[in-house]
Amino acid sequence: MTIKRLCSTVLSNPILRPRLGIMWALTSLLLAGVAQAAIPNAMLRGMHSLPKLPLPERFLTSSNGTALPPITTVYHFDQLIDHNNPDLGTFQQRYWMNWEFYEPGGPIILMTPGESNADGFEGYTTNESVNGLIAQQHNGAAIIIEHRFFGYSNPYDNLTSQSLSLLTIQQAIDDLVYFATTADLPMPGGDAVKPGQAPWILIGGSYSGALTSWTMVNKPGIFWAGYSSSGVVEAITNYYDYFTPIRNHMPQNCSSDVEAVISYLDYMYAVGDTAGIQTLKEAFGLGDVVHVEDFATALQDNLFDWQSLQPTVGPGAIFFQFCDALEVKNGVSAGPEGWGLENAIYAWGNFWNTTYYDYVCGSEDAETCLGTYDTSQSYWTNATVNNAGRSWFWIVCNQVGWYQVGPPECEPAIVSRILQPIQVGWQVGPPECEPAIVSRILQPVYQQRQCVNMFPEAFACPPEPTTEETNAMYGGWDASVPRLFFANGMRDPWREATVSADGLNKPNTTSRPIYEGDGFHCTDLLVQNAIVDPTVATVQEAGLMYMKEWLAEWKPSA
Repeated sequence: MTIKRLCSTVLSNPILRPRLGIMWALTSLLLAGVAQAAIPNAMLRGMHSLPKLPLPERFLTSSNGTALPPITTVYHFDQLIDHNNPDLGTFQQRYWMNWEFYEPGGPIILMTPGESNADGFEGYTTNESVNGLIAQQHNGAAIIIEHRFFGYSNPYDNLTSQSLSLLTIQQAIDDLVYFATTADLPMPGGDAVKPGQAPWILIGGSYSGALTSWTMVNKPGIFWAGYSSSGVVEAITNYYDYFTPIRNHMPQNCSSDVEAVISYLDYMYAVGDTAGIQTLKEAFGLGDVVHVEDFATALQDNLFDWQSLQPTVGPGAIFFQFCDALEVKNGVSAGPEGWGLENAIYAWGNFWNTTYYDYVCGSEDAETCLGTYDTSQSYWTNATVNNAGRSWFWIVCNQVGWYQVGPPECEPAIVSRILQPIQVGWQVGPPECEPAIVSRILQPVYQQRQCVNMFPEAFACPPEPTTEETNAMYGGWDASVPRLFFANGMRDPWREATVSADGLNKPNTTSRPIYEGDGFHCTDLLVQNAIVDPTVATVQEAGLMYMKEWLAEWKPSA
């Protein structure tokens, strides 16, 4: 693979940084919506991830009453290390399977949870998920398979850059195809359900939802139908639109006050007010964070908690605790304009000092927890297996980007009056600067620099991910294959990388249906979410309807 290099003197020249400074920034990008304590940057806080399901509190039996193995039973498949060089041999790829509803002739429903250890995702083989509902309604069997280089499905016993050279989108696609076409499944008759003998349905959410679309584009004819939930099909380097649905749907008073603090930080950065920035850091208890980019990234952390929301989540969720801390004063909630800058700094800082620091960093000091410049930390050097963040970094740095950064750079206007003491309601920036809940200090180069931190042997300087090649090869927003159902959510921060992105206006056709509810990230995959949100129920019902129609059209090959 050819990696375009982005080597700029800005990276090493502190004189140029104030002018081109907003070219510095990282952000987040990878782990699950759970708080990641003692992670030295936010890059793993906004990582796509499927919500997990509890395991059923019942014994499983087949349709004829035979007791089945627990769905936590781990099976292993001999997967090719390199699909371009089968002579390298195989590795053990883990998978889980539930055939409680299966009858001969029924479909095989396959899903990978994508960029995480697959332990804990066994619930997606039950009828608490869309996967299981399809299996139940059509007498099928459901499988969860672990993605290569995640969890304990590793071609090699380490995650060095040399080993990870075999972690590519194409190898992941080929894994799914090779499994479907060669695996002998552990259920009765499991050696006679290859594609052509039985219909296979590929399901995924988030990155694995994209993988569903990419696989059906790249390897047509293997999977009869597909279901892509929140599928991030378009690789995007500068993905500041991650925060657009958050800003649009979070309480307006909360977004107003977040914008005020972020504008204040960006102004001080633009005019070189290091003393003011230090005072602001200290208000949050983060005075020891050395680099302003890392401080700006820490402020993003509160926004990443949005990704863990679902319709079933109540007002006690950490994101709503954050907004309540900013907007409820003496029992009174602020109006849409918020309380203003002075109170926002005090209230947001107090939330960090009393609640959020322990939630994110635990007992670690601020620089160790949030800094990204000490490359001797084990976070950067640990190449042992079952390190989802490291494996995901590799995919991001090379092929997909999705750097959750601030909006495009925008020169703030010169403010004519002294800003001390802080005045409530002041603003900086010309009218054409869109309001931002994330600092413009954070730009893709900040994250690309961390690719070098993590993989110095692979990258001599910050790499530019090959997003154009990825989209050209796998279709991106323009994927056009038959029998592929897209399900998305209006409040999903990953929405702008899906086929429901604003401005795309993709047609909803019977061959490629696109449905969108009011949900969050991968909301439609869970049955419980449809119970409390009728728009999600509509999406699920449409997906099940199309699967029924498409399965009725399937015929075994001659």
